[in-house]
Amino acid sequence: MDYVDNLWLFLVLLFGIIIVPGLDMLFVMANALTNGRSAGFAATGGIMAGGAVHTLYGALGAGLIARWLPWLFVPMLVAGAAYMIWIGYTLMRSSITVDAVGRSDSRSLRTAFRQGALTCLINPKAYMFVLAVYPQFVRPEYGPVWQQALVMGVMTALMQLLVYGAVALAAGKSRDALIANPAATILVGRGAGLLLVVVAVVMLWQSIGGHFA
Repeated sequence: MDYVDNLWLFLVLLFGIIIVPGLDMLFVMANALTNGRSAGFAATGGIMAGGAVHTLYGALGAGLIARWLPWLFVPMLVAGAAYMIWIGYTLMRSSITVDAVGRSDSRSLRTAFRQGALTCLINPKAYMFVLAVYPQFVRPEYGPVWQQALVMGVMTALMQLLVYGAVALAAGKSRDALIANPAATILVGRGAGLLLVVVAVVMLWQSIGGHFA
């Protein structure tokens, strides 16, 4: 698998993770519903900033392992793939819905940005996720780790902007369109779970096959 194929798989994984309704999406939605699209976009910007920190954390972990403990790469690839398969399986069996969000106190755009970053940073599952996923995509044979991390960070930020920005726009225009259709969000969650499983299986096959070839 070459670098371009690797990035495409990462992009599919990103979409599957970010599109699932969760804490970050709910925070953007709450700001957009209560304070308008500008607040929703400010919250999105904060989450993008938090995501940049997660990217740095994941790339640093992968880079240190590649340099000092290269023998750990294959076990981490297998463990990470197994972790993603477990998350995907859980999502496929779940019934994720987005509940109605009540009104909150007015806040400035700066506050929305800051709280969006904090919402992203305090999520421990995000740290576990980047440590499980990044070693599967940041490979020494693809060039300097910092360059790969920069590309993946930009891709992450753009995907967050695309998904959460769309949520902010939609929430700002219509509350009912987002919170009155639980069946749609359940379908999205289960579809994202299937994407996770497929990508994880492909990465596991590529990793084990390449190692023992």
